[in-house]
Amino acid sequence: MKLSSKLVKTTVSALALSAALSSASVFAAGQPGHLGKKQQTNSYSYRYIDVQLLGINDFHGQLDVTRNVGGRAAGRADYLAAYLKQRERENKNTLLVHAGDAVGASSPVSALLQDEPTIEFLNKLGFDVGTLGNHEFDEGVDEMLRLINGGTHPKTGYFRGADFPYVSANVIDKKTGKPILPPYVIKKVKGIPIGFIGVTLSDTPSIVIPSGVAGVAFTDEAEAINEAVKQLKRRGVRAIVVLAHNPGVSNKDGSNASGEIVDIAKTVDDEVDVIFAGHNHAYLNAEVDGKLLVQSYSYGTAFSDVDLTIDRRTKDVVAKKAEIVTTYQDSIKPDPKITKFIDKYEAKVSPIINQVIGTAKTTISTEQNASGESALGNLIADAQRTAMKTDFAFMNSGGIRANIEQGEVTWGELYNVQPFSNQLVKMTLTGEQIRKLLNQQWQSNQTRMLQISGLIYTWDASKPIGDKVVDIYLPNGAKLDPNAEYTVTANSFLADGGDNFTVFTEGKSREVGPVDLEALIHYIQQLPQPFDAQIEGRIQQLR
Repeated sequence: MKLSSKLVKTTVSALALSAALSSASVFAAGQPGHLGKKQQTNSYSYRYIDVQLLGINDFHGQLDVTRNVGGRAAGRADYLAAYLKQRERENKNTLLVHAGDAVGASSPVSALLQDEPTIEFLNKLGFDVGTLGNHEFDEGVDEMLRLINGGTHPKTGYFRGADFPYVSANVIDKKTGKPILPPYVIKKVKGIPIGFIGVTLSDTPSIVIPSGVAGVAFTDEAEAINEAVKQLKRRGVRAIVVLAHNPGVSNKDGSNASGEIVDIAKTVDDEVDVIFAGHNHAYLNAEVDGKLLVQSYSYGTAFSDVDLTIDRRTKDVVAKKAEIVTTYQDSIKPDPKITKFIDKYEAKVSPIINQVIGTAKTTISTEQNASGESALGNLIADAQRTAMKTDFAFMNSGGIRANIEQGEVTWGELYNVQPFSNQLVKMTLTGEQIRKLLNQQWQSNQTRMLQISGLIYTWDASKPIGDKVVDIYLPNGAKLDPNAEYTVTANSFLADGGDNFTVFTEGKSREVGPVDLEALIHYIQQLPQPFDAQIEGRIQQLR
């Protein structure tokens, strides 16, 4: 009887591995937060090989940024480097991988230099393979390929590119019908081939400006993975890892795994052993349909440590486990070489990023209340409406990337809040179109709350999608007239229908204004200091 590949794997794991481990290995306790590492006998080493995969996702060029995680400082490239190097020393059979969005929405120390410093950082750490996230497309396909393959930019000159391959099986050149990058790469560890397949979020065209994805198409992730798996199996590869920039989340104990990546795991070939996820900046460490799924938050505040045991005879993975490790700064010393590397680039951009723009009375947060309103969203929307002198302004929450912390506020901090350099666009919409626009916040697969200025509205969660907005009011308390025309400000991403807000594409009498960051800076500068912003009840959930 011919057994399925999944059943064969289970049989090998249950019989051969358990017999070998019961007589041929002991486990040593690791340091706090570390997995125990096997102390192996010669017989175990002859039959099996232990491979360690260290992965990050959604780093977003946060080379010099420290985050607060549970009241403790975490992140920054020199601390992340120290953690990764520490783990590498524990197993020489280590490969470093990333699951997309390594760049884009980056700190100024990277973004102002075309994100070349972030790629250089990954090169210095010796990364082995990466894939594309949606933010790799922020400046278009040509610039994305320049960062990978090397080339010249008028602002920064020549850059050598990434020292490691990028893979993506589902980003297709519309002219040739072929992937713009290799669908997969094979890495050999002690002679054992491991296949790495890359896929990119197929919704990328709806969340990136049109020019960013011009000339390429995004196909179904699972179908692209399965086609690549077929090719790998024909080449004798049985250990297969997927780098997927698709969202997923689980409880800390691995229960209740959900998200696109779970659906993909249930659909792809059982020869796939591990899937690194990304995009939603969440915790994921779960097994679904025999595949190990991991994601380690974002911004370098954590990484995924995946341990594989591979049978030398079958070349297949027979055991796997993972740990999500937070990069707390108080638990390790920063890597001195990377600290010097950061200092070098900070010095280049410091005259710009250290300019003080104003003083924040309190921390102004991106956190939304139950109705969907945030204090920082209000501030930004007000700044954009003021800059364009319109009746209303709408800001996408995904474009607000950091809080404004209490105290002196620098240009660099505001850049981290709005790093995309989107131009503001003034247009005219009718009251009925504005109602339709607000109802587009609730989409079939997710909710995207716009931050608003110049109006107040109520909504009812019990009503169906497309009809959740109840009443819309003007500042004077009058209701929005569905037949009247109003001037509206949105950034260029939204104006082109980004995040599926298609009503913006119907706007008339368009005028292009300043970049969103410039509008925010000028607005803060003219506010009484210290400045503040609060949740005001602009968005009100009825039930």
